Amino acid sequence: MDSHHHLCYKMQECFDAIRNKISDCNSLQDRHGSRYLINGKVVIEHSPGLSGPGKSATVQVYSSTLIDPNTRKGKLSGKACLKKGKSSKKDSTKTTVYKIKLHVEPGFGNPGAFLIENNHKHRFFLQSATLVTPENKVIHFDCRSWVYPIKDTNASRLFFSNTCYLPSKTPAYLVELRKEELESLRGDGTGERKEWDRIYDYDVYDDLGNPEKGPDHVRPVLGGSRSRPYPRRGRTGRPATKNGTINLDTYVPPDERCGPKKLSEFIANAIQATAHFLLPEAKSLPRDSSSFESFDDIRDLYSNNRRQAMRGTSVTEKVKKFVPAQLFKDVTHVIEEVDIKFPLPQIIRANQFAWKLDEEFGRQMLAGTNPTRIHCLREFPPRGTLTESYIEQSDIEHNLDGLSFEQAMKQWRIYVLDHHDYLLPFLRKMYSEGVCPCASRTLLFLRNDATLKPLAIELSCPSSSNNVDGMKTMVFLPEKEDIPQALWQLAKAHVAANDSAYHQLISHWLHTHAVVEPFIIATRRQLSVMHPIHRLLDPHFKDTMHINALARTVLINAGGILEKTLFTGKFSMELSSELYKQWRFDEQALPSDLIKRCMALEESENPRGAHMLFQDYPYGLDGLDIWLAIQTWVGDFCDIFYEDDASVKSDTEIQAWWSEIRNVGHGDKRKEKWWCQMTTKADLKRTLTTLVWIASALHASVNFGQYSYAGYPPNRPSRCRKFVPEEGTMEFAEFLKDPDKYFLNMLPDRFEASLGIALMEVLSRHTSEEVYLGQRATSEWIDNEQVKQRFEKFNKSLREMEKQIMERNGDPELMNRRGPAKVPYKLLYPDATKVETPAGITAKGIPNSISI
Repeated sequence: MDSHHHLCYKMQECFDAIRNKISDCNSLQDRHGSRYLINGKVVIEHSPGLSGPGKSATVQVYSSTLIDPNTRKGKLSGKACLKKGKSSKKDSTKTTVYKIKLHVEPGFGNPGAFLIENNHKHRFFLQSATLVTPENKVIHFDCRSWVYPIKDTNASRLFFSNTCYLPSKTPAYLVELRKEELESLRGDGTGERKEWDRIYDYDVYDDLGNPEKGPDHVRPVLGGSRSRPYPRRGRTGRPATKNGTINLDTYVPPDERCGPKKLSEFIANAIQATAHFLLPEAKSLPRDSSSFESFDDIRDLYSNNRRQAMRGTSVTEKVKKFVPAQLFKDVTHVIEEVDIKFPLPQIIRANQFAWKLDEEFGRQMLAGTNPTRIHCLREFPPRGTLTESYIEQSDIEHNLDGLSFEQAMKQWRIYVLDHHDYLLPFLRKMYSEGVCPCASRTLLFLRNDATLKPLAIELSCPSSSNNVDGMKTMVFLPEKEDIPQALWQLAKAHVAANDSAYHQLISHWLHTHAVVEPFIIATRRQLSVMHPIHRLLDPHFKDTMHINALARTVLINAGGILEKTLFTGKFSMELSSELYKQWRFDEQALPSDLIKRCMALEESENPRGAHMLFQDYPYGLDGLDIWLAIQTWVGDFCDIFYEDDASVKSDTEIQAWWSEIRNVGHGDKRKEKWWCQMTTKADLKRTLTTLVWIASALHASVNFGQYSYAGYPPNRPSRCRKFVPEEGTMEFAEFLKDPDKYFLNMLPDRFEASLGIALMEVLSRHTSEEVYLGQRATSEWIDNEQVKQRFEKFNKSLREMEKQIMERNGDPELMNRRGPAKVPYKLLYPDATKVETPAGITAKGIPNSISI
């Protein structure tokens, strides 16, 4: 345990012998002739510019054996003031250790909870606590929570020890405390939330629009209706829409907020990377809508010559408007030297043009930043909910490496990346917004070396601006001759744009960030911090609600970064809602997902639950290993606390938790038949394994490789400004004149490209305070040695996987592990061995939670 994370009490006899050494604040009249003196210390974090709470904060502990008949709670000890603090400073945080002395009567027992009251004018961050009884029993309190002044909260803060209890096994003196704490966290569903409110409730996404800026900034409410279903977000009680200003100080419950160091680091990165978006009116960074002149022109984005200092501008004053005051000092040095320099993305480090190769195009569907969409084709031609593909057997049968079409289908060798029918209803609306959107289907062939060879691309796009319903469909085949090959490259760019939007809106935002938030809210509202499942899940929820709130402010809102960069524009979140209709929690379990996409076969005797169709699918192979490790750890954990199925069914808190997730958090899906009933240990284990998988490994796999691939716009353009030209048109003549120039003009313009690159850079960065899968913030996170042993086993299994992943990446037979671009697949490399992880773009590591 870290030395600055302790609240240490030591009980002694002979109170009379040391009475004169106790402050007035600690004195108690001895009514029983004998008292115990408890010594200890309290560790608090606060900003360097503020004084610690000192004597204005007091601590009391609850007895585990002496029950107050009036409250049915344990009796409280006398108060101990915090005094004689010893301070130290690290980075932007000041830590103060206060020694305390308490008095309790004989038979007080082992405290399992304590109260702390803050009578200071500032909040402080209480890290953790440790009690040592006269019998030398050590009791830990993992607090890590903001304690606000009592003048604001009107109540002291309650903290429970790290000992976990199922509801039915709660000690008598804690029963009422457990009940009251949960009731206080639920609130009554009314009122606007204040900074200090620790209240968790649900709301719909009614905060994405800015109608004050005009009708073009009106956005539909997501959630609460059959037409636009969506997961719920945390309720703020604030107005449904904003006044059009960026607000990075939006409300989330205090314990869900990013720590001061992380938040200042995140904001500093965002300011530096996206200054031209956050401050578009700054003359030093004008909006440049021109096209790139050459690939060298794009390459210059990453040169050392493009830094542009902003000293002497009004940037500082502008940033003040949307950065919380307490963070402003931490980011001032960055603001003064804002510049736009991007590191070289991995995709072009080893080979500047490897991204153009068909083999690399196919490999990224298995090992890139969106490896969760491709599936094996089991029926030809491909069919969607609206259309049947125009690709014919004759288009592909000559390109199957000697296999007949029937053989290829029978051997499950033809794959499809489908971004077609779900886009069709939106294309006309998107076209009117000044982009050239297409819906796509891409067929690929699995070769003997397990690489994917593209066979055909089908593009459907609006036929003309005057034809409301008409769509034209074209089929493109891979060619080697110059002009047909250039047209094929244009078709691949449209596929990449489709995949980029689906990745951001569905694979990334919806399937991780959005679907997890209701689980967080339900956990805080229905599971006591004493509940073992709360203790298990808590690290996997760190910072997620705050990150999501920030995303609603600058990323997914009307006029936000995604609308400015993706071809889906202002219809982005509406499209996300449409695809939520297809979402199933049970299918987010990795084995179920792989089996559904026919990338693996169900294998009940296999502990992973599935057997890969081919081994060189990096996401699938590494993912199943991580899944098995999580599944084993979760199973071991549950077995310690639950004896049988009946113990799950009778767990009142778990049943309330699961009911609230189904009926409120994901209430628009409440009638779906696929929800489990949560009546068995198997139900609980599968649910928790899936949830931990989503929050950790799934999010890592779709997030931290973004800059490696999408940081170079030609590889993964987020929108296309031109259609693939048809022969006989003016556009085709333009294309023939200079195919490369036409391709560059098709890409996002300089401003859109720079903004997109900046976003990829910010999202792909690990922060310095990251805690990875297989790690905990403190070694004393739970008072159960059996659990700690199982957790160490989990950590060990992850460390073994790190070695295995490196061996796979070095195996020349596994060609998809690196590909022509020489980008090793490490997105599911746990990094569980690191003690302190440097911040930055590493393209590896699995954080415990969705924390960026």
